[in-house]
Amino acid sequence: MTSSEPVEPLDPVDPVEAVEPVEPVEAGPEEPRRYPSTIGGFFYLAILLAALASIGIIVAGDWRVGVRVLGVCLGGAALLRLVLPQRDAGMLAVRHRVVDVVMLAVVAGVLWWLAGSIPDQPPA
Repeated sequence: MTSSEPVEPLDPVDPVEAVEPVEPVEAGPEEPRRYPSTIGGFFYLAILLAALASIGIIVAGDWRVGVRVLGVCLGGAALLRLVLPQRDAGMLAVRHRVVDVVMLAVVAGVLWWLAGSIPDQPPA
């Protein structure tokens, strides 16, 4: 079709009839919100507390044990992210499952390796 050809009018459209409003369905009694709301949220908080404890161990002076505890925390988070379904993973689910598991496991392994491979320094 070129711009010089006449345009045919569209078919007339019937007006839309008004629809009666639908009344909302009464819901049953609401369950109180659980905190944390998923099992993964509970595990996340447990891992967070263990990681804070590992930082306390590091500050107290035994850095190797603290770093290893932190590595174990991250390894546990990787394992939990691997086995928990997406809907239950809570805040452990940040990216795709494979990415989360690989990143957590690699950082856990690197921390464990570093804690064992760094030689003791002579006292100053």
